[in-house]
Amino acid sequence: MKLHTLARLSPVLLLVFVAGCTTYYRINDHASGRVYYTTDYDRSDSGAIIFEDAKSRSKITLQSSEIREISRADFQAGKNK
Repeated sequence: MKLHTLARLSPVLLLVFVAGCTTYYRINDHASGRVYYTTDYDRSDSGAIIFEDAKSRSKITLQSSEIREISRADFQAGKNK
């Protein structure tokens, strides 16, 4: 009986675990003064960062930027401005 209950709860527990592992970032573009929000970014060989802006869903590449980890609430508020 316990194994059956665990099997039924496994998808729910996995979803809670995966949802809790997201990291949120605010990226400030020094050149334009714009602020972007994303959950992931990469660095190119030249040192630029590449990411998808959460608001516009556009792929962005920046040479000079500041990346800060932020809370989910700050991410949601910034994305919805």
